[in-house]
Amino acid sequence: MKEQILALEQLAMPLEATPEQRHHLNEAITNFVDEFIDDLPTSKSYHVASHEGKAISETPIGRYTLQMDEILDLYRHNVCETGINAASGRHLGYIPGGGLYYSALADYLAAATNPYSGLYYANPGAVRVENQIIKWLCQLVGYTEENAFGNLTSGGSIANLIAICAARDNKNIRARDVETAVVYYSRQVHHCVIKALRIGGLWEVQTREIPMDDSLKMRIDLLQQQIETDLTNGLKPFLVVASAGTTDVGIIDPLEEIADLSAKYDLWFHVDAAYGGAFLLSELKNEDGTITKDQFKGIERSDSVTIDPHKGFFLPYGLGAVVVRDIHTLYKTNSFKANYLQDTYNVSEPSPSDLSPELSKHFRGLRLWLPLLLLGEAPFRAALEEKILLTRYFYNEVQKLGFVVGPYPELSICTYRYLPEEGDANEFNNLIAQKLREDGRFFISTTNIAGVNWLRLAVLSFRTHLVEIDNFLVFLKQLMHNLSPVSIQKTNS
Repeated sequence: MKEQILALEQLAMPLEATPEQRHHLNEAITNFVDEFIDDLPTSKSYHVASHEGKAISETPIGRYTLQMDEILDLYRHNVCETGINAASGRHLGYIPGGGLYYSALADYLAAATNPYSGLYYANPGAVRVENQIIKWLCQLVGYTEENAFGNLTSGGSIANLIAICAARDNKNIRARDVETAVVYYSRQVHHCVIKALRIGGLWEVQTREIPMDDSLKMRIDLLQQQIETDLTNGLKPFLVVASAGTTDVGIIDPLEEIADLSAKYDLWFHVDAAYGGAFLLSELKNEDGTITKDQFKGIERSDSVTIDPHKGFFLPYGLGAVVVRDIHTLYKTNSFKANYLQDTYNVSEPSPSDLSPELSKHFRGLRLWLPLLLLGEAPFRAALEEKILLTRYFYNEVQKLGFVVGPYPELSICTYRYLPEEGDANEFNNLIAQKLREDGRFFISTTNIAGVNWLRLAVLSFRTHLVEIDNFLVFLKQLMHNLSPVSIQKTNS
């Protein structure tokens, strides 16, 4: 048996790279990344690739090997040069991802050293890193309670799921109660909240879509009216979900008033601030004399908040967060004892595995912890305030090109559309978006609000500056000069 073990050991040895191999591979990867980042100012933000990365599927894995330069070439042509270039400063659609280089280094460090960050017992230091980030986010939200805490997740979808499950259990919504339990939100709520209700066993819950005012904020009078009606009808209101930075238009619901109603009717108050939460850092003064973070007043009275650092803190995709006023609400839903984990109990810090569905997890907190230690808060605050002003600048300038605009940007999203003298306006704006994608220099997205198609500018890449917005405005002006309603007829024919 020893001979067999030693033979297998030799066959498995390639899994451990030699110092020479590490040097060669590090150099190849570093050169590739440096070239990619250096090319970002001139490379496309959207690649129309007819092959759709098909060579990836056609390259067998497992039985055959390639050299690193061959793999990087495959990756360049079939990943980097297909679809959205999310690292580009000219990615102005959806909620742009960041790709902060310091976070990439943190991920490399986390993966190479591979600490287990799911249990405090397994690696106290790694868990302290993540817990420190959570406490920082609690402070940002304004939670002053001693028991305020949370969990770092893969993104807003899982963060919202954790919060909704905590609300379900905290309000004792059991299987027999689901059909009479009531959840409130507006049409601007992110669709992952609806998914979370389904996944969390609340598919048959009573949902109430509260109408919005002209600025697309939830109407408080109609929320209260609906709650009263549901109580009169013998139903059990238990959860209201507000948005602090909607994905469509970046609007912040009236959080203070919703907090008042939540307290009055004993509702769990959840705020989805996946996009907007980072702007709590901002101290930018608005035209009315308020500062940006004042727009979030009331968020500190919520029971739970979702924030995505991979949005407003410009990190690579894969880091969301949920924070709650009382950690025990997360323990109630997620904590579980297992025989083989008996050594891990009775520790001085909360373990992530007791606060979420995950046990094994990536050491994801390092990707925010390291940049904050290296850079501090100031550059993040400045970048966020720059994005707000860039969006408001665009809001003003795009109207000079003949576009009409949606709500005034509270944060860093602007909706706008062109009304042609003839032809269908929705089709014409879709054509504008199509032409932008075909050109590839700038990427924007579209949305549909009450049957109306809008072009949508989302400024959240740390690489987006005044030159990118000015160049985009110049491009739009040229594009509109070349387009006419006739173009729609030609396209449709």
